[in-house]
Amino acid sequence: MKSNTDRIQELKTNGYSLNFETVFNLAFENYKKIVIYAGLLLLVLCVFFGITASLILAFSVGIENLQELAKPENLDPKNFSDEFLAYYLVGNTLFGCLISPLFAGFIKMAHCAQIDEEFHVSTIFEYYRLSYFKELFLATLFISIISLGISSVLNLTGVPVLGILGSITISLLSMLAVPLIIFSNFKAIEAVNTSFSLISKQPLVILGLFAVGYLLSIVGFLFFIVGLFFTLPLMFSIYYAIYISIIGFK
Repeated sequence: MKSNTDRIQELKTNGYSLNFETVFNLAFENYKKIVIYAGLLLLVLCVFFGITASLILAFSVGIENLQELAKPENLDPKNFSDEFLAYYLVGNTLFGCLISPLFAGFIKMAHCAQIDEEFHVSTIFEYYRLSYFKELFLATLFISIISLGISSVLNLTGVPVLGILGSITISLLSMLAVPLIIFSNFKAIEAVNTSFSLISKQPLVILGLFAVGYLLSIVGFLFFIVGLFFTLPLMFSIYYAIYISIIGFK
């Protein structure tokens, strides 16, 4: 039997076939198994992070200043200083890196559901172990730097939509990086490079899955916003379904 590494190398060289309907059906069936549990966890985490962020801001700038900052005219990006934007970008990037193991945990939850293995709250915190956390942190940081660099260059053209498209492209090409780290034990840079190589073999099918999953997730906003927490888990199932359809397990 070929090792997982050999199989992935063969896929990078020869490509693979991917059927939109098959992958989406797999993702949707998986989603039905995790939607309630994952949705409730997302809601709790969002409330926790929201309260934590509010307390940090309140103690940092004061409640009075916080109310002033919350005024619509002060939330216009055009009024932000370069220093504030720099702090925002760094803070946003670091936050993304720090919560990347949570994203990995939700994908692991999808895997547990697929193989009928019991999962718990601890499942989503499983990848905060140092060996995984380091690679997930570095991979997310690497992807963020690439995305920011490409979008910044494209924004220089004076057409903002190009910068947005650049960021979306990087997100699409790197969507296998996290599954490769947690399921195939790849290192950060190797996982990102392999993801770029594999996704580029079938970009249109995967873009279609990505777009449909994203649009269906956004539908949650129509249900008093809270519904978003119960439609968003579909994206975790799609990431998992794409990985298992392309690479699979021994």
